[in-house]
Amino acid sequence: MIRFEDILDRVESYKPDFDEELLQKAYIFSAREHRGQTRSSGEPYLVHPLNVAYILAGMRLDETSIAVGLLHDVLEDTLTTKETLQELFGEAVAELVDGVTKISRYAYVSKEEQQAETFRKMLLAMVSDLRVVLVKLADRLHNMRTLQYLPEEKRLAVAKETMEIYAPIANRLGMGQIKHELEDLSFRHLHARDFEELNKAVEEKMAVSGDVVDRIKVMLAQKLEENDIEGDVHGRVKSMFSIWSKLRRQDIDIGQLYDYLAFRIITPSVKDCYAALGIIHQMWRPVPGRIKDYIAMPKPNFYQSLHTTVVAEKGQPFEVQIRTREMDLIAEQGIAAHWKYKEGRVGAHPDDTNFLWLRQLVEWQHEIKDPRTFLNSLKIDLYPDEVYTFTPKGDVFAFPRGATPLDFAFRIHTDVGSHCVGARVNGKLVPLRTHLKNGDIVEIVTSPTQSPSREWINMVATSRAKHKIRHWLNAEQKNRSIELGRKLIEREAKRYKVQWRKLIAENALDGVLTEHGLPRLDDLYADVGYGKISARSIVERFVTDEQKEKGPAPEQPAGVLQQAVRKIFPFSSSATIKVKGYDDLLTYLAKCCNPLPGEPIIGYVTRGKGVAVHSANCPNVKNLMFNPDREIGVEWAEQRQTQFQVELEVLIEDRQGILGRVVSTISNLKTNIRQMEARTGDGKATVELVLEIADLKHLERVTRSLGSVEGVLRVDRKYNIRHATA
Repeated sequence: MIRFEDILDRVESYKPDFDEELLQKAYIFSAREHRGQTRSSGEPYLVHPLNVAYILAGMRLDETSIAVGLLHDVLEDTLTTKETLQELFGEAVAELVDGVTKISRYAYVSKEEQQAETFRKMLLAMVSDLRVVLVKLADRLHNMRTLQYLPEEKRLAVAKETMEIYAPIANRLGMGQIKHELEDLSFRHLHARDFEELNKAVEEKMAVSGDVVDRIKVMLAQKLEENDIEGDVHGRVKSMFSIWSKLRRQDIDIGQLYDYLAFRIITPSVKDCYAALGIIHQMWRPVPGRIKDYIAMPKPNFYQSLHTTVVAEKGQPFEVQIRTREMDLIAEQGIAAHWKYKEGRVGAHPDDTNFLWLRQLVEWQHEIKDPRTFLNSLKIDLYPDEVYTFTPKGDVFAFPRGATPLDFAFRIHTDVGSHCVGARVNGKLVPLRTHLKNGDIVEIVTSPTQSPSREWINMVATSRAKHKIRHWLNAEQKNRSIELGRKLIEREAKRYKVQWRKLIAENALDGVLTEHGLPRLDDLYADVGYGKISARSIVERFVTDEQKEKGPAPEQPAGVLQQAVRKIFPFSSSATIKVKGYDDLLTYLAKCCNPLPGEPIIGYVTRGKGVAVHSANCPNVKNLMFNPDREIGVEWAEQRQTQFQVELEVLIEDRQGILGRVVSTISNLKTNIRQMEARTGDGKATVELVLEIADLKHLERVTRSLGSVEGVLRVDRKYNIRHATA
């Protein structure tokens, strides 16, 4: 158990003249305010702020940050006010505690609007004072270390949020040590079975290989000494999550795991780093394509190091990282190692190129209003940039893996991206779908007649490009819907002999706009064009009783406009789905994901087909929702005895009897198999199944039972991205 004296000892080790009185005062105040409170583990609540402060001291932060660590929950969990903190500890401490509280307020809440607001505040806090986020990371790290005491549902939600948001934030801040621990802790809870199996396999391999780590360390140290290179050599097993990610990425099982060891050489100078790399390549054969020079081309999160993977005499591959002591400190502690706050600079100063990504991130994310789009974009932007490309003039741009010339074009300027028709990579014309590689020289070809298409969203990897494309499509779609809605209303008004233009001139539509919560007439036209509002329901408000008795004029011969009118959904809703606030919209389950009762769903107003209902996890949702105006609230109606077809893909070992066990397991759960197809290769088999499933809980029982069958490597639900509904 961490004691307050342990915190003082840690701070004194790197700052002998620290303000002990401030920390004593914060400790006593926190102990008094949290007195009588306990955590889910049953421990006194004070254990948590003590651990957070100890983690912050491990980052070698200043006394203000550590005091905030001790006080970070007093505004949220006690009756303490910000004014009290300001009076006792000063403005800096009070502002930081308030900042952490605002970020924490929606912790563990699954509603996207609240999550989006939380992370917007976090981005703003990172710009104004990075210490707010450092305290929040320390808070989340200790919570993850004690996550086992929470109920399962909340535990999984916190682990997922940590994996998707907090670990990537730590990574973008260069804090490798915290990032790896957050990932491993999240992995342990999100994929408990995989974690246990992988951990056991690594332990077995280490037992078999014996003293391989010590032997390689000794060999490296001896070679460095023979060549008069001063350097410390460290060996370790890679993090569980990084090993697991590699297994999934390469689609191999644990039995084929070889590259699980990593060694680090710390030298005094950059010259010694490159000399050590040459020595290693003389000792062992390097693996082609696995040599990376992050010293000459640092990562955007300040990381610098030389990486190489070599193969030892017995065929054992291992990775070696070589860097200076300063680089090692930055690799482990990231932004905390820069000590900007010593100079009174705690935020993203305009002159600091290290914070360029953060300023761009805040600027781009500020433009995105839809919470789902914001969260998806944030997750994309937080993942590390891996590909470095050049303009013909020699400017360097960093992109995530999978970036294309379209990402490059939108990075230069929105107009360049919008009018992009092609690209030359290293002097050769390439398709816009081409994935960029390290060192590519990219030149964009434009045309004034070109404009973005919906397919472009699938071609780009950066959230900036996705947002710009969606913005253009949104504007175009709305303009078309406004024009269609205007024609539909004017046609309906003509049939009822309502003078629509006169109503507009007399401002007679203000009540209609207010009733539907719309600020402008164009927004009303757009909703009619989308099919959210019936043109007849608008016009009938201004029809006299006499006109109602006569009825509308007969329909004219069928044309494009009349076909559109017929498609404004005068139908009953699906028996399984209810549209919130509407009784007469046609709904249907999207074929790409076949959503099940019990799982989160999203409604999307299509052109002329009604409301397509997708699973919230459907890959198509990200592409379809480029226009948030076409999203509509839907929910499951009272459940009836209905079966839904769901596709599963099961990866199994190719051995005798296993397919029979899979089928038997499904049969024992009283689940009907509508279709089954299997194919084999490389000692494995992939079985594609179409099952009749009642609801989400039924599906979870099936996947859980299949996952427990010996020889089953993976069970995934399949989505058909070709059946997207526009």
